[in-house]
Amino acid sequence: MIRKYVLPVLALFGVLFGVFMVRVGARKQPVAPAVVRPSYAEYRSEVAGAGIFESSTENIAVATPVPGVVTGLSVKVGDEVKAGQPLFKLDDRNLQASLLVQTAAIDSARAKLKVQQASLADLQNQLKFWQSVADTRAVSREELDRKKFGEQVGEAQLESSKAEVAAAEAQHRAVQIDIDRLTVTAPVDGRVLQVNLRLGEYAQAGPVASPLMLLGNVDRLHVRVDVDENDAWKVRTDAPAVAKVRGKPDAKVPLRLVRIEPYVIPKRSLTGDSTERVDTRVLQVIYRIDGTPPVPVYVGQQMDVSISTEAVAPATAPSGGAVAEVGAGAHAGEGVRP
Repeated sequence: MIRKYVLPVLALFGVLFGVFMVRVGARKQPVAPAVVRPSYAEYRSEVAGAGIFESSTENIAVATPVPGVVTGLSVKVGDEVKAGQPLFKLDDRNLQASLLVQTAAIDSARAKLKVQQASLADLQNQLKFWQSVADTRAVSREELDRKKFGEQVGEAQLESSKAEVAAAEAQHRAVQIDIDRLTVTAPVDGRVLQVNLRLGEYAQAGPVASPLMLLGNVDRLHVRVDVDENDAWKVRTDAPAVAKVRGKPDAKVPLRLVRIEPYVIPKRSLTGDSTERVDTRVLQVIYRIDGTPPVPVYVGQQMDVSISTEAVAPATAPSGGAVAEVGAGAHAGEGVRP
């Protein structure tokens, strides 16, 4: 009974299930929407590059000339600072102690100087007295010479005391300068972009992985664009350029050329693409924002930049004042973005 009815029914169900799974697997799966809207070509003929916003003074990594423990923070992230304004201070107690010692040394040297001045005045009075004697027979030649030599010694001792005072004052100024160096000040007018210091932390001198403080002038932002060396010859100094905000490519920021860096550097921000060579070098082109961005943009934000390689009429080309510097390799040319 089982072989006659059950097995054929199971076989039929198996065939039907297989047909069903084949039809389900053959269905077209809907394409998932992109997480981030991709950028698109802005011009018919263009050079594309990755750009990053930076301050017009470039991002300044503030350092300290000497290492030490942070004892004071005068600013916080977002503060506007003026050139020479204190940013942070390092521990200066040992130098303050040395300053007290040098102050005492100055007082001692000045007191010694007063003694030498009084001694010289006494020697000069004695010499005048001996020289004022009318009867030369009453004054021995040897005693008169002794008084003259005594005056000369007194003058030399006075000059030595003056030199000691000057040396003590110079050492005092040197210690004061070392104390002033422990208060790091802003090199330019700008805004504090980053603070990687806390009270009590040790601030290391020299190159560090993260800057102690980062500041720059953000009144006008610049865009630093990396152009592949193979496309460097296509970059035109009179061509328009547009930066598009990543994630919102229709938010376009018009750009105006500032300069072209004359030195082609190795590419540092590798994408990991299998077709990318690690020995790629890039030409860096600096633009400034021409107008007000349609959306907020920030220092350090990456942008997709399109640089036109089409010929531009002289009437529409940027004025000569827009180009601060033009580096070698910025020649006219044509190239179609793939």
